[in-house]
Amino acid sequence: MASQRALFTASRTQTLTYLLAVCPFSIAFLVYINSSISFVVTELIGLHDGEGDAVGTLGFADELLALVACPLWGVLSDRIGVRHVCVAGYGIIAVALVVFVQAKNVYPQLLLGRLLFSIGGSAVSTMVTAVLPTVTGNSDEQESTETADTQNGSNHEASSQAQSDGEANTPSSRLAGFVGMCAGCGALVSLVIFLPLPAKFQTLGLSPSEAIQCSYYVVAVVALLVSIWCLFGLRDLPGEEKKTWSSLWSTQDEDDYPCTVGGKSHLPYLDQFGAAIVLGCCHSDILIGYIGGFVARASSVGISLFIPLFVNHYYRVLGACNDSRNEGPGDIKHSCPDAYKLASILTGVSQLVALIAAPAFGYWSDKSRRHHLPLLLACLAGVIGYSTFPLLPTPKFSGEGGSPSVFAIMSLIGISQIGAIVCSLAVLSNGILGISLNQEIPKQAFDAETEVYNEDSASRTSEMDSGADRQPLLARPRNHRQQQLSHLKGSIAGVYSFFGGAGILLLTKLGGLLFDVLSSGAPFYIMAGFNGALLLAGINVHSRFLFTFSHLLQSTLTPHIPRLT
Repeated sequence: MASQRALFTASRTQTLTYLLAVCPFSIAFLVYINSSISFVVTELIGLHDGEGDAVGTLGFADELLALVACPLWGVLSDRIGVRHVCVAGYGIIAVALVVFVQAKNVYPQLLLGRLLFSIGGSAVSTMVTAVLPTVTGNSDEQESTETADTQNGSNHEASSQAQSDGEANTPSSRLAGFVGMCAGCGALVSLVIFLPLPAKFQTLGLSPSEAIQCSYYVVAVVALLVSIWCLFGLRDLPGEEKKTWSSLWSTQDEDDYPCTVGGKSHLPYLDQFGAAIVLGCCHSDILIGYIGGFVARASSVGISLFIPLFVNHYYRVLGACNDSRNEGPGDIKHSCPDAYKLASILTGVSQLVALIAAPAFGYWSDKSRRHHLPLLLACLAGVIGYSTFPLLPTPKFSGEGGSPSVFAIMSLIGISQIGAIVCSLAVLSNGILGISLNQEIPKQAFDAETEVYNEDSASRTSEMDSGADRQPLLARPRNHRQQQLSHLKGSIAGVYSFFGGAGILLLTKLGGLLFDVLSSGAPFYIMAGFNGALLLAGINVHSRFLFTFSHLLQSTLTPHIPRLT
């Protein structure tokens, strides 16, 4: 019975590998290198003038390469499988961490090491999104059974039951909450375990440069162990068994029927990416997921970068910091200790609230899939929190002018961040599974392939039984399309990560520029605008206008993607 099926189609080992290896360490290594890179520049390279510019340039180059690398890894995962991409990604990170501390100069050696890290980091961050529907989606056998029931059943009750079973077996929203919580724990692993390593090595008698190198070697070993963990822990994921490295250059397996679960033909790489873009224009859940990814990644920068910058600026305007214009951002502990403490407290409160709220958002998202109420609430919290914070007379929570209300604002910002992360993942994953299992694809979306398919399979039609011959002409192409779209989850995850990277670049560059020339509150108003745009998109996504517009885009763009279906 469908009601007796397991909650997740992945095994316990596969699910735990995803939650305890893929999710947390995709964040842990990124936080580590971002937090320690200034020490590499100053202690290892010996650069003390222009440290801030060097660190900023390396970070910008990282994100710029990630914009290209994320979609490429997503497309590759549809060919070789998410397991192999995870293994390769963490393996590249391990190599990059070792190479990073061999550099003798910033350009080009340290830059090349950071770009290598970006390639590996893009792979694992994209797989956080791509593995989710694999873990929670229906297995191949269940898809085949439900498809057969839908096609052969003659009564409405059977069709409705198949659809409800499909929803019951896609608990992406609930798991997305734990994904957000595990990602937050990954940041804690970096802050509590990885970052104190140099100080511990120095107590053993090593010089600062040697301590930094040894710390990177230790973290590289951890990355290698995580890669091995993924190699065995993600083996035989549902629907991934036939994906191997040899699929990189193959165009079609040898089975009789292309695009079936066991033997599927592959779209050209550019067409896979184009298909993911078109699906974002045609499917509301995927569109909301893309926009949510943009806001979610920008939110992480808004909290980790601009809150400390805002607090530091406030204290410097008051004249409460040391008068040293040559100190880089890594020296805030010494140049302005009060600002550093306050910024740490405010960001800590925000992240703690986010960590606690993550499972709640996952559970609520599962209960409110149709209207995206948790996502709308998170956006509203972001609009209020980000627009109110720069209007406060002081960011302090005590003392002259201070108020504990700043903690409430930080809580709203934390809720906004984790809500965007969890809900965008959940909406995107449910959208992917909804297309592959339940979506009724409009006729114009696959008319072209129906003709091609009928011509290519004319020789096989006579071998089918008479019952199959009496089925509607479009039944087989519709099933054919549904099965292939379920294998575009990596490409969709790549586009999702692309939108996230674009959000980071836009906020860092535009927000940083306006911070200097307009107002210190400009980045927060930009973030409020991002959340407001996502809020309006979530409200209007089911409106008649957007519904009509999406179908117009679908009928216009689909013919331009060869063999999209």
